[in-house]
Amino acid sequence: MSEDDERQQPPSSDLEFSSNKARNCNTTGSGSGHPEFQSPYPDQVLENVLENVLHFLTSRPDRNAASLVCRSWYRVEALTRSELFIANCYAVSPGRATARFTRVRALHLKGKPRFADFNLMPPDWGAHFNPWVLAMAKAYPWLEKVYLKRMSVTDDDLTTLAESFSGFKELVLVCCDGFGTSGLAVFVSKCRQLRVLDLIESEVTDDETDWISCFPEGESHLESLIFDCVECPINFEALERLVARSPSLKKLRLNRYVSIGQLYRLMIRAPQLTHLGTGSFSPLEVAGQGDQEPEYVTAFASCRSLVCLSGFREIVPDYLPAIYPVCVNLTSLNFSYANINAEQLKPIISNCHKLQVLWVLDSICDEGLQAVAATCKELRELRVFPVDAREDSDGPVSEVGFQAISEGCRKLQSILYFCQRMTNAAVIAMSKNCPDLVVFRLCIMGRLRPDHVTGEPMDDGFGAIVMNCKKLTRLAVSGLLTDKAFDYIGKYGKLVRTLSVAFAGDSDMGLKYVLEGCPQLQKLEIRDSPFGDAALRSGLHHYYNMRFLWMSSCKLTRQGCQEIANAMPRLVVEVIKSADEEEMDDIVGTLYMYRSLEGPRMDAPRFVTILSANTV
Repeated sequence: MSEDDERQQPPSSDLEFSSNKARNCNTTGSGSGHPEFQSPYPDQVLENVLENVLHFLTSRPDRNAASLVCRSWYRVEALTRSELFIANCYAVSPGRATARFTRVRALHLKGKPRFADFNLMPPDWGAHFNPWVLAMAKAYPWLEKVYLKRMSVTDDDLTTLAESFSGFKELVLVCCDGFGTSGLAVFVSKCRQLRVLDLIESEVTDDETDWISCFPEGESHLESLIFDCVECPINFEALERLVARSPSLKKLRLNRYVSIGQLYRLMIRAPQLTHLGTGSFSPLEVAGQGDQEPEYVTAFASCRSLVCLSGFREIVPDYLPAIYPVCVNLTSLNFSYANINAEQLKPIISNCHKLQVLWVLDSICDEGLQAVAATCKELRELRVFPVDAREDSDGPVSEVGFQAISEGCRKLQSILYFCQRMTNAAVIAMSKNCPDLVVFRLCIMGRLRPDHVTGEPMDDGFGAIVMNCKKLTRLAVSGLLTDKAFDYIGKYGKLVRTLSVAFAGDSDMGLKYVLEGCPQLQKLEIRDSPFGDAALRSGLHHYYNMRFLWMSSCKLTRQGCQEIANAMPRLVVEVIKSADEEEMDDIVGTLYMYRSLEGPRMDAPRFVTILSANTV
């Protein structure tokens, strides 16, 4: 059973089951009609005590460790687990999971690997939710929450989900596909206790169905409604009525078909919001002559609890002053769709002294990042995305803004930074100024780009990150890197769990350094790098401890992958063929390996070959 401690949510300890004490009652031992209590065996007493204790154990790694103590602990831990996390839907079968964990109320399930987000995996590869929802319908009629990431979900799956669990409360779909507005309509109409419906970066087909109006009439239990990824118009009048009858609504993220005028009407009906996605943030409707615009500033000022702001999908910068009143309380601000410049950012960011999370486009330039560094001393997470992701574009952010952030935001724990040019000196400064970094992802978009001042490889910069940032668990490397950089990672990256590599390395030794030196490595993603069969073989000692290995456009051969399959029969070795690959080509375009208790999956499409010890 694959478990992960990232972004862990503590499971609920409220279980609708009788206690072990009830199981020790003999209801037929006397003629009085009252149950006669018999003295339990010592082992039963210990299990009673252990069950009560484990209810308070919420950490997944701690629970996994507890289950390995002995058979008794293994059994009791399974009985008390109400939240089940499976990081790879093919690592274990639904039948095995439901047989072991019989009291689950919440399921977290992940499917495709992350590189699927970059069109590096065919869309019909797999990760179907259907077998899971059918198994849960039989095993967990009391299920309340489902969180899915990169799964294929059909309209029928949503119908089954709604019809099988009478007390269902929360559905979160992240980067999922396969369903449409008609499936959503059925789902929301039948889940009368729904509290959370979050559709995040998912692909939703427009079936021309008015799903918003299908929420049951009467007071709603909704606490969170997120549909900013739904690329089709919605029935605004129905949405307005839904918001008005949802007094517990705290999170609302709108799609780009909601105008700023409509946003105003929603805000005055829901001043209790803490998280708001603004929709388009532009006047999509044509105003009539003499029409007076709403007091947008007043609407934002009335939302005194607002701490998280996002959206701005079709932004008109002239309306930005409307958000000034809430800036002082913001802890999270997402401008990743807002193509604004530094001058438009400065009046906003100058009041964001409590900000901890900031996502922006590189259109704010180094000047905008300097303004962030001057104000946001509590910043923990920064993501800077490119407006133009082409390799030959002139990136407006550089080592100047990067170093300013490191000097001004010393509490930084996570950074994702897209740029076209960088220096070792700036990265070294980041490693010294922000030693609490847990996540460091630097994406130099041009291939094999060196330190643009010295012309040297970026080895020393990334080496400083793994040496000085002792808490680092996630690392993404780019730019001109030699095997020296990977030697640094192997020597000092002892806590690194996720490593992403693109267009980097000299030889097989680079990957060997990592596989032999990073004992905590769980997820390894590599593309367009010169690593071949010898590098792959160097990880034989570690693959059973990893969640997955992805390698695409490297120097792997079918024979080299077959050797891994022969040596590790409990590892699933998938060779994924692209449309232009010849059938008998010995060069492997994409390799995806993962551990599994079940062996090869049965739903592999034709372009996937699963190698085993018997494969010819």
